[in-house]
Amino acid sequence: MERSRNYLVAISIVLLLLLVVSIVFFHYKAYLLVSLIMIACITIPFFVRFEWREVAGREIVLLAMLAAIAAVGRVPFAGLPSVQPTSFIIIMAGLVFGAESGFLVGAAAALVSNFFLGQGPWTPWQMYAWGMMGVSAGLLRNAWWMKSIWGKCIFGFVWGYLFGWFMNMWIIVSNVEALSWEYFLGIYVSSIYFDLAHGLSNVFFLAVFSASWIKILQRVQRKYGLLV
Repeated sequence: MERSRNYLVAISIVLLLLLVVSIVFFHYKAYLLVSLIMIACITIPFFVRFEWREVAGREIVLLAMLAAIAAVGRVPFAGLPSVQPTSFIIIMAGLVFGAESGFLVGAAAALVSNFFLGQGPWTPWQMYAWGMMGVSAGLLRNAWWMKSIWGKCIFGFVWGYLFGWFMNMWIIVSNVEALSWEYFLGIYVSSIYFDLAHGLSNVFFLAVFSASWIKILQRVQRKYGLLV
């Protein structure tokens, strides 16, 4: 956990430096390009670090299965904006298998699900947002309040808003020429319903299924010695 925190601090410093460098690009209106480069610089090292670890084939299969379930879980709920079990599965991966596993499941779920729902410049933003959801679940899994169902539900509800707020930045960056305080506030106000739906769906899935999922995943982890 300490290693993951140090890694996130280092990534945050890199992000800050990239923000400073991006000022140079503002003159050329390359806001979207710079934002995608920043997200790539944050996301790719997680995959590289995982690649450097000694990971058994069955561990990769387990994470791939969780990512596939999370990705496919978005498709039947496509007609209900922001309502899906994907976030729940990502949180479960982080809680049981740790921050790095949570990030990989979240990022992979966003990428794979968009093959069905549509790829675009927003995909890296979703990969990062869902990846960070898994990371934060992994970093906080030993917190006393995350041991209770209410703590998990509060965590999921808050992340429903955090995910939406981060994705709002994609809309703002892609239309930065129209940026104003009215436009900025309008984007965030208009997303309240969708963020609320996301948060409440997270609460529902966590309240109903988290205990059984954690029990099953921990049993698999102990039985086969996976990602310990």
